[in-house]
Amino acid sequence: MDGIFVLAAVSLIFGLKRMGKAATARSGNLLSGLGMLIAVGATLWRCPPKNPWMLFGVAVLGTAIGVWTAARVQMTAMPELVALFNGFGGLASLLVGAVEGMKLDVSGGSVSGELFTKVSIVSAVVIGGITFTGSLIAYGKLSRRLPSGSIRFPFQVYICFVTLCFLCWLSRAWILTGEADVPKSLWTTVFLSLTAGILFTLHIGGGDMPVVIALLNSLSGVAACAAGLISLNKVLIVAGCLVGASGLILTLIMCKAMNRSIWKVLWGGFQASETQKQSKSSGEPKTIALEEAYFPLEAARTVAIVPGYGLAVAQAQHAVKELAQKLTENGAEVFYAIHPVAGRMPGHMN
Repeated sequence: MDGIFVLAAVSLIFGLKRMGKAATARSGNLLSGLGMLIAVGATLWRCPPKNPWMLFGVAVLGTAIGVWTAARVQMTAMPELVALFNGFGGLASLLVGAVEGMKLDVSGGSVSGELFTKVSIVSAVVIGGITFTGSLIAYGKLSRRLPSGSIRFPFQVYICFVTLCFLCWLSRAWILTGEADVPKSLWTTVFLSLTAGILFTLHIGGGDMPVVIALLNSLSGVAACAAGLISLNKVLIVAGCLVGASGLILTLIMCKAMNRSIWKVLWGGFQASETQKQSKSSGEPKTIALEEAYFPLEAARTVAIVPGYGLAVAQAQHAVKELAQKLTENGAEVFYAIHPVAGRMPGHMN
């Protein structure tokens, strides 16, 4: 049985590696999915469920929802779909941690159990809760169901700080000393983690949401790793570590591409009003006619095309290709520059 889990883990690793190139991304996605399917099947074989028909029904329902959602979503709406996937991954880890926390023995007036298990449970609950609600806020901003800019209210900084301190204190107390009233302390931790996810995402503007989604993707992997440590599931641990590490690397790359630190992305929304006041320009916006754009392009010897969200929404990729062909025929060298943040959209165009 351990060999099957190793095979599943290897499939996940090589699948993720193949996703790094456009030519092999499709096969890498299929290989990763196959590895996860093998892991789920091996887990059910090792630990048969008491009610297999209920599990089968839930699996069919989840598959139907996933297929229906992925089939009808527009490619330009892919970032918000990814945000939802991150959120539900965090929710799954939260539920695993909460269920395992309720199983701990409370005899003797404190929660008995290994320190490692307690840390894993609290990590899955806290990180999973922050990932879930934070991803929902990110989805709302990207889909314009919420204002895309920074959402602020009075004393927001202090409320965030107090919530974080209380969450850390409660987690530490539950891990080190234990509480006889497990449901009360555990569900309080769940509530605070869900609240923290909302508070820490509201003030971030829509332009920084791709970075936040990458970070939430990393957190969902860390939460999954914690859930794997609770259940001692090797594949879940490997998959969580891969997602967590790759998501963090992507977050740092995107921040570097914007010449900003991760700290400014996460906390810069609180100073958005001052920054906007300072960045106001007194100049007049300039427009350019189509004829005026023709002459520079005709004389250009090198042309860089930077596709982004606007091009994807307008579905103008065919027109851009025709333009590139005409420029090449005119003797110009044409190449494409893909920005690590704004350039994620061109991957959603044919």
